[in-house]
Amino acid sequence: MKYLSYLIPMLTVLTCYLVFAVVPPAEGLGELVRIAFFHIPLAWLSVLAFLMSAWWSAAYLRSGSMRQDALSACSAKLGFFAVLLATVSGAMFSKLTWGSYWNWDPRQTTIFVLILIYGAYLTLRAALPNPRKRARTSAVYSLFSCLTVPFLVFIIPRLYFSLHPTPVLNGDGHVDMEPVMLATLLLALLDATLVYVWLLFHAVAKEDPHEP
Repeated sequence: MKYLSYLIPMLTVLTCYLVFAVVPPAEGLGELVRIAFFHIPLAWLSVLAFLMSAWWSAAYLRSGSMRQDALSACSAKLGFFAVLLATVSGAMFSKLTWGSYWNWDPRQTTIFVLILIYGAYLTLRAALPNPRKRARTSAVYSLFSCLTVPFLVFIIPRLYFSLHPTPVLNGDGHVDMEPVMLATLLLALLDATLVYVWLLFHAVAKEDPHEP
């Protein structure tokens, strides 16, 4: 993991340079489009983290390994903080664009529900002192919570009118973004993914879960 400590800062600096010095203003959004290059990677990181949390939950239920439980828990925590930051960046965009931080737009509503679901997950883990019981209970909860993620993030918001800008992948399945913007966004997504991996394994290493 040591090489990530060098690669991530370089990618982050390059991404910030592209966002603020190369990416042109977007039609209809102007300079505010730059917020998207932080908001979208944060949203992606949260979805990735929640899905991986469920993956490691399933691995724990199969193997009983406390390391799998630690990976699942740390991933869910990272996803929770990522979705909070995505909500904050989205609220900033909403204020600058529509004059209000929060207007219960379908995407804001579904992301709020997601925050409640995973906030309850973290509360559940904190309320169970027995490590094995905590691991089993939270693993089952994580698996069921994961089923809601695709609906809350990708499906339900598309069923209703939304002030939210058109997604990068529009309803016709086409990428609705200029090449330079798309390249910058892909780099930002890669950077966010590597940050997630680095933070996850550092967090698990600190916990140092023991096998019985």
